[in-house]
Amino acid sequence: MNHGQKAREFFTKGYNCAQATAAAFSDEAKIDVKTILKMMAGFGGGVAGQREMCGAVTGMVFALSVIYGEYDALDNEAKTEMYRITREAIEEFRIEFGTTSCAELLEKAGCIAKENPTERTEDYYAKRPCTLFIEFAAELAASHL
Repeated sequence: MNHGQKAREFFTKGYNCAQATAAAFSDEAKIDVKTILKMMAGFGGGVAGQREMCGAVTGMVFALSVIYGEYDALDNEAKTEMYRITREAIEEFRIEFGTTSCAELLEKAGCIAKENPTERTEDYYAKRPCTLFIEFAAELAASHL
């Protein structure tokens, strides 16, 4: 199963976009899934329902951080490279979907962005474009492995 499929599975179990995308990288992170889900809980809904940066993007940043973020704090070259890779991935997401803003992504899909989590139903999954964003972000991060 690829990272996009793993991320989709987590999302369809009820986890938020950030949790779903990040949890798909538990093996690479060498962190158990339960811990990743806990760490990423507040990033859903564009960071705690504020509809800012899409949770799929913040989950992707988490994944890239666990892949490239292990460097000495004073190694400016390694830090610069990690930032470059992360910015590049964020820009690829922006090019694909036109924005990284949760509110704008939902608005483009005709969805009403609410502050609090919406109950997950078949209708929710049918209307929300989030699985597309999650799968894309997870595969984008995986392409940098």
